Amino acid sequence: MTGPSLSAGQPADERTTPAEQAWAGTAVYTPASLKIYDFLVLWLSNRSLWGCPTRELLALYDDNVSGNHLDVGVATGFFLDRCRFPVAKPRLGLLDLNPTCLEAAARRVARYAPQSYCANVLEPIAIDAPPFQSISITYLLHCLPGPMARKAAAFRHLKPYLAPGGVLFGATILGRGVPHNALGRKVMALYESKGIFGNAEDDEAGLRAALSDQFSEVALRLRGRVAIFTARG
Repeated sequence: MTGPSLSAGQPADERTTPAEQAWAGTAVYTPASLKIYDFLVLWLSNRSLWGCPTRELLALYDDNVSGNHLDVGVATGFFLDRCRFPVAKPRLGLLDLNPTCLEAAARRVARYAPQSYCANVLEPIAIDAPPFQSISITYLLHCLPGPMARKAAAFRHLKPYLAPGGVLFGATILGRGVPHNALGRKVMALYESKGIFGNAEDDEAGLRAALSDQFSEVALRLRGRVAIFTARG
């Protein structure tokens, strides 16, 4: 199974469908790139570019993951592999537009027998699955085409799959209103030019508004250039 037949470097505004527009941010994740993802993104970039140690994102999972969990934007499955589930055998769902990521994450957490769903969060999601008590969307929003008001569709489309009393949590790299260092600005500009990032206009206020449109209880804090959030209600 493959994604839309597009060049990863094609500008998002030249694409015609939500699937095509979202694909640019995930097409970079190939079997080869996923082999270095944990080192490049979770160790090197988090420390030197975004100012948010990966241990803080892992703590976010430890504090909020349930025994009935859906992970959205799965990458390599690092956090699901390392976090502390409150039960020995959680019900675990994986949702991503990129089948390569789904396969890699599913292999990594095969001990939990996860169920994989290939879907685009910018479009209405139609999966045959009961609601989940927790949903995570970590490091996906900054890969979606902006602005934040458009990315808010992800929260709207995921909300029906969140059980009453459940929590949606995650993190995203902001492009505005945070003090990027010189190297971070260059890397962000490069990723934007290739369609890998779409966060040039993303800021704390826009993210808070997008979450508050769908949830009554929102907590958001900044760690370096990363916004870490939880939402309920």
